[in-house]
Amino acid sequence: MAKDKLVREITAMEDDFAQWYTDVVVKAGLIGYTSVKGCMAYKPAGYALWENIQKELDRRFKETGVENVYMPVLIPESLLQKEKDHVEGFAPEVAWVTKGGLNDLTEPMCIRPTSETLFCDFYQKEIQSYRDLPKVYNQWCNVLRWEKETRPFLRSREFLWQEGHTAHATAEESHERTIQMLNLYADFCEEFLAIPVIKGQKTEKEKFAGAEATFTIEALMHDGKALQSGTSHDFGDGFAKAYGIQYTDRDNQLKYVYQTSWGMTTRLIGAVIMVHGDNKGLVLPPRLAPVQIMVVPIAQHKEGVLDAAHGVLDRLSARFRTKIDETDNKPGWKFAETEMRGIPLRVELGPKDIENGEAVLVRRDTGEKIAVPLDSIEDRAGEILESMQKEMLERARAHRDSHTYVAANYEEFADTITNKPGFIKAMWCGDQACEDKLKEEFAATSRCMPFEQEHLSDVCVCCGRPAKKMVYWGKAY
Repeated sequence: MAKDKLVREITAMEDDFAQWYTDVVVKAGLIGYTSVKGCMAYKPAGYALWENIQKELDRRFKETGVENVYMPVLIPESLLQKEKDHVEGFAPEVAWVTKGGLNDLTEPMCIRPTSETLFCDFYQKEIQSYRDLPKVYNQWCNVLRWEKETRPFLRSREFLWQEGHTAHATAEESHERTIQMLNLYADFCEEFLAIPVIKGQKTEKEKFAGAEATFTIEALMHDGKALQSGTSHDFGDGFAKAYGIQYTDRDNQLKYVYQTSWGMTTRLIGAVIMVHGDNKGLVLPPRLAPVQIMVVPIAQHKEGVLDAAHGVLDRLSARFRTKIDETDNKPGWKFAETEMRGIPLRVELGPKDIENGEAVLVRRDTGEKIAVPLDSIEDRAGEILESMQKEMLERARAHRDSHTYVAANYEEFADTITNKPGFIKAMWCGDQACEDKLKEEFAATSRCMPFEQEHLSDVCVCCGRPAKKMVYWGKAY
């Protein structure tokens, strides 16, 4: 009964996906609401997910030569104004500081919405010679954007992220780093988060303000909406010219650097929830999960049960992130709690199991129960966790592929976007007017021009003129 009551508190995703999402993030203890409108408190369970994401991404970054730095949280107005397109792109979202204590500031400062301008100012002073290049820096920090509508993890005014900012001697090196980081992001999402992604380039309309080109990875959520999950920007030498970042080359000529910027945010946690979660709560990929295995003793008041459970805990903890639930709650409540929190594997151990020299392992993703001899529990647990990681990616990919449609003309596009949530592959003429029309009429945006192009037809899905690119379209978070 307690279990049923607990599970019923989560709205069924089929009834109201938005409410289901909110229920999960709150009841699984990921976030708390605060008195600061549009901002959330990260509870230990939620922050632990970010810590694991941060740790794994940071490891991958450093393998490619990235070094971590930290820049100020405030940006002087005069510094921000140097790059016109960039300023216009962020103007509606900028929060300003105009007082220092009781005194008006001589110059307003904004709380960073992103740090391109700070890095450019830093590089202008730091880079003098070709010997100073490349600079391959990243910072882990918070940023503030004055969003009108917020949702936990997906869109909040203050959020956590990493932002990489690099400077190179040539356009070729800059472009190579841009694509390298995009590929790193894609591999991370698929290998660590079990989320399949589409890699491609943003259109001119959707690219980052001030960038020469923006590349993206796009994921499909369970409700058929897209989520931009990571971006990598090639700045060319535009920012360098605006901020005077020059170096003396080997030929003793003064040249501008070429720059990149790339980032991932806490919205990845939202992606994990919406790709893998179910009506019982979270379903966490084993590699991400802060707790991979929960040991649940059954009839723990009986002699020897807790001792045996702690013995299993000690053995599993040597290889996995493992905890034990030895509270005095009933087993059904404990089971529901581990399911809601998305713990990948549950170990059930009671008097009969101990007598038989085995334990029951329960998979969170499928609910499958597997009786395992105690003397081989570590190896079997490892095998099951690896299978879960692989199968969760496969299921997510199957869901994405079954919710990816092709539209050859405007009528097909209209019918599909209205009745079949998901990605739509369709040809495009390259004219922003067609992009604007599809967004205005259907709230559908161009997600990316995929690297893997397909020739679906000769004409644009919107206007019927000759097509230039195949584009993934969809409604998005």
